[in-house]
Amino acid sequence: MRQSRTFIPTLRESPADAEIASHRLLVRAGYLRKVASGIYEFLPLGARVVQRISRIIREEMNAAGAQEVILPIMQPRELWEESGRWAKYGPEMMRLKDRAGRDFGLGPTHEEVITDLVRSNVSSWRDLPLNLYQIGTKFRDEVRPRFGLLRAREFLMKDAYSFDRDEEGMRISYRTMYEAYGRIFTRCGCTWRAVEAATGLIGGDVSHEFMVPAEVGEDHIVLCDSCSYSANVELASYRRTKPPEGDGKPMERVSTPGRRTIEEVSGYLGLEPRRMIKCLMYLVEGRPVAVLVPGDREANEVKLARVLGTDEFRLFNEADWRGHPGYLQGFVGPVGLDAAEVIADESLRGAGGLACGANEADYHLVNVEEGRDFRADRFADVTSARTGDPCPRCGEPMRVEAGIEVGQVFQLGLKYSEAMRCYYHDEKGEARPMYMGCYGIGVTRLMAAVVEQHHDERGIIWPLSVAPAFLHILALDYQREGRRKAAEDLYRDCLRRGWDVLLDDREESAGVKFADADLLGIPFRAVIGRGYDEDGTLELQERATGQRARLSPEDLFRRLEEARESFRDLAERGDL
Repeated sequence: MRQSRTFIPTLRESPADAEIASHRLLVRAGYLRKVASGIYEFLPLGARVVQRISRIIREEMNAAGAQEVILPIMQPRELWEESGRWAKYGPEMMRLKDRAGRDFGLGPTHEEVITDLVRSNVSSWRDLPLNLYQIGTKFRDEVRPRFGLLRAREFLMKDAYSFDRDEEGMRISYRTMYEAYGRIFTRCGCTWRAVEAATGLIGGDVSHEFMVPAEVGEDHIVLCDSCSYSANVELASYRRTKPPEGDGKPMERVSTPGRRTIEEVSGYLGLEPRRMIKCLMYLVEGRPVAVLVPGDREANEVKLARVLGTDEFRLFNEADWRGHPGYLQGFVGPVGLDAAEVIADESLRGAGGLACGANEADYHLVNVEEGRDFRADRFADVTSARTGDPCPRCGEPMRVEAGIEVGQVFQLGLKYSEAMRCYYHDEKGEARPMYMGCYGIGVTRLMAAVVEQHHDERGIIWPLSVAPAFLHILALDYQREGRRKAAEDLYRDCLRRGWDVLLDDREESAGVKFADADLLGIPFRAVIGRGYDEDGTLELQERATGQRARLSPEDLFRRLEEARESFRDLAERGDL
């Protein structure tokens, strides 16, 4: 590529809406342009990076036995009605009608389409297992698109779907994809973690997310450094410590005029928040349910959904409080509470010396003991783990770190195959549902995650595996005949070797060329300047380390060949 002829519109200033490094740098360096909120154009260098990431994914998917297909973006409503997700997916799914008035959705995911494809064409046990994947565009109407490619409304995704005869086969397929994912993220230059995760709207019972640790990540991972436990905070458990104890005093009603929040009441009563009972009122499929958590904890609604067995619930809104006048907002508590059900976090089991709302305006109760003064209908893990909590496996303190989710794998079981009657006939001719798994990677999100882990204050630092070019040739004072000829000769020699190179043949100042080179982040740089005039040497610079060496053209090629060989060795060993 000649830089003078390549569309690389760099910017000196960051876009006003860019909050994180990947968004800021990818736009400034001319890899991306925004069309609308959450929708981006990929310019030539950006397209090259996406293609390189996609190539790595294809190589690993094909090596794992998956077969590539191309599925439609527009999906008919009828398929989603079969799975029961047309209504459940809500406004995040973009919907439209054709000229005949038929409903379609722009695919946020493809479980329904792929299940329909397989049930229509696979009927024998001899055809299983089967694993199909695609790399295609997805649409999700995010409530708040932000962070550039990390939370976009239109994005490129690799999604794969496995079909097996039984549960054991599904687990084998899952493990195969899990291992392939690790290789993909390593080859893309990412440090990553696989953590236990909730399954959400996709469904199934077992799932892992692949997280790239990054301060800007919207997900949080709970980790134990003493054992292998790691999980998304949505799902992470923790070992409960000994609950607060009471001193046997009788429960007492105390005045708390105008104090409604945990902070206000605990301050007024001189009690630690952990000795307060936070009584949260939820409307669950139309019925009130009280959820009790310690005052210094928050309810975890992902865990709560599992406990309730439904995702059709919400915290009371103002209308709910008005519709249930027996519950006093700010003063509701578990003692004598007339609720359909009371669910308490495990940490409140056997606790005493507590305070809670008295179900009476401007009053609370103190010296409350679980088991004596109130009883929960059931105890469950409904609060989030946090830094310092004991690990559920080894009991050592855990920590929480932020991460970017770049992939997730699911054991779907029979969720879709039973709902959509995706059956096969076994050796005896009996019809059985197929066990499914699904496996996603956000391709364009992965591009942003790579930048989050590989950048400095001057620009991007691409890993060799996904860089838009291998070498950036900078000829300073390009109009000088000797330097121009040297740059052109080097460029042609690189092309003859089959290398991707970018030749900066612009008649710009050295300062502009170096600044743009730093911003673009190509791994190696060959500078043709004063040294060449003096003794015919070129300066080889490595973007990641900043190392520099003056070399003859022959030694420069030798050094670059060594770098490529070293990279190939690492890739073959699975270290890249």
